[in-house]
Amino acid sequence: MLKGSCHCGAVSWTFDGEPETATACNCTVCRRYGTLWAYDWVDERITTSGETSAYLRGDRELGFHFCAACGCVTWWRGVKPNSDGRTRIAVNLRMTEEPDAIAHVPIRHFDGLGKFEEMERDQRCVVDMWF
Repeated sequence: MLKGSCHCGAVSWTFDGEPETATACNCTVCRRYGTLWAYDWVDERITTSGETSAYLRGDRELGFHFCAACGCVTWWRGVKPNSDGRTRIAVNLRMTEEPDAIAHVPIRHFDGLGKFEEMERDQRCVVDMWF
């Protein structure tokens, strides 16, 4: 089980298992936050705790949650459930408490700025994105 938290520890998440990839997105929000996302569904493999504030992106379908005390972006969450009743969520792997546990996870590059599609993969892993 992976665990992550904001810098001050007031907000945290868990990810049951290991993500297959970590997504680096270049959209107008993610490139500013510098996040690496691991996706699932609310209360399935991902659980969250702590009081957050949220920035609702332009179309107001996604809320980027952050700790009101230290400002760390901890996850994004869909505002409404999808057609099967589940709500999509992604945790920011840069908040992982034990970074070595995810160092080997491959990076999935996503063009959220231009084409809104996955880009060609390279050989980079999470550890390569720390510097």
